[in-house]
Amino acid sequence: METFVFLFSFSALGILYAMNSIPAFQEPYVILEIGVAVLVVVLLFYFLITRGNPPKDVLFFVFAVFSFTCVIDLVSALEYDGIISGFMTFYQKTGEPYLGTPYAIMMCYWDGIVHFIMYLVMISRITDRKGYRSLGLIWAGSLCANMSVFIAGIVAGKYGSEIRPAFWINFLFLLMPVWGAITLFTRPKDRPLIGGYNAQQAQSMKLIWRPTDLILVVLLIAAMAFTAIRGLVALDSPLEACLIYVKHYEPYLKDPVGYPKVMMLHLFFYGLPLLGAFVYGLLKPGCTWMSDWTLFLAGAMIQCQWAHIGGSLHPRTTAQFRIPNGVFWSVLVANLLYAVTPILVALRVSNNPYFFLKIAPFPGQTGLPNSEEKDTKIKDK
Repeated sequence: METFVFLFSFSALGILYAMNSIPAFQEPYVILEIGVAVLVVVLLFYFLITRGNPPKDVLFFVFAVFSFTCVIDLVSALEYDGIISGFMTFYQKTGEPYLGTPYAIMMCYWDGIVHFIMYLVMISRITDRKGYRSLGLIWAGSLCANMSVFIAGIVAGKYGSEIRPAFWINFLFLLMPVWGAITLFTRPKDRPLIGGYNAQQAQSMKLIWRPTDLILVVLLIAAMAFTAIRGLVALDSPLEACLIYVKHYEPYLKDPVGYPKVMMLHLFFYGLPLLGAFVYGLLKPGCTWMSDWTLFLAGAMIQCQWAHIGGSLHPRTTAQFRIPNGVFWSVLVANLLYAVTPILVALRVSNNPYFFLKIAPFPGQTGLPNSEEKDTKIKDK
């Protein structure tokens, strides 16, 4: 099935080429109507071909339809970068002109490559009746961050006065990952939440004797500071540290296109509390929620940082908003380390989960010391 989805998704090229060649299809409202119609037809197509052996997971249809749109995003990015031509010229003018911004181009590359691969893997696992919950949470975090920053950035940035009818389709791509995230969070975990002797041993160790966790706590605290200062910059804080940072390190945060500012506010109000919660989870044993939320934030953070770093380095970005040459490598390394930190935490939780499990009582254990347990039994008799 995944091979079929892969091949069928590229039929989007034919639709784009036809629309680019027929002027009647290039009117703003016609673009919206065709976009909605294509999504409905693709959904019905997958529904009909799976009718004999319907997938047990309804998210199959979401992944199948979204894989179709991934090809459109990839074509958009490639055409804006001048690698291909003849497919999206009309859409650049009367569809969504903000897709030509550096941030949106990098976002489209991510959707067209990374999300597309995720969809194929998850479709394959659904078809084989296998679980995909962990990968699904990464996808949900990534696409939720992707679309929430994208939509808010359009409205809040300089393209807020150039919204065309096709803009409203984007809300579908925001609501679906939100619904998918809720669905995945409420499903049973792939691993048990209860641990025994190994969990008890792991949770008895202080942080000082867990060097990996100690390093991760330091990285998380540094990430929290990094998030805070960039969030304050986005809020136009008059603090001297914020003024120095935006002037000498990341002037891209002031790009009038709006995406960098919106992204920093997202991370400030949503990412910062989660980073702090992860510090708590590494200090306090038995935080079973760590396995899910670390994956979700890792997906969101890596997507945001990919678009942010790529956008700040893209040739379309005005020279005054690019990273200054004198601090180029230090800013780049800081951003890369910031992106990797949640991934490292997620890997640590996934690979060695004992510290984050609830401890099950051993056979015959009631939580009372042996002497008290015996006395209780005697009194009961």
